[in-house]
Amino acid sequence: MHADGERGTRRSRWTSFQADPEQDKPRILYEQGNPAHRLRVEHNEDTLLVHLSDEDGQGWTVLAVDRATRRWVVAHAQRQLEAAEDAHSRLYRSA
Repeated sequence: MHADGERGTRRSRWTSFQADPEQDKPRILYEQGNPAHRLRVEHNEDTLLVHLSDEDGQGWTVLAVDRATRRWVVAHAQRQLEAAEDAHSRLYRSA
């Protein structure tokens, strides 16, 4: 979306998140051309957590997905841990 809230109509080139080639086992992906914009996925037996930083890296949006049912919840907070805890607790609070 543009700053005025309108969706762009011109076609733009999609870019990708990429791993740091200098890390032995990279766990964080960075937006090509914007290293402050990060993405990380973690999981356990029950839950997938997708952590996405704000464009400037100052806040976090977390998508929590229940692996068995595919129910999901999204939360946003300034700190990554707070967003993850909120999404996870809301996902399983009403289950």
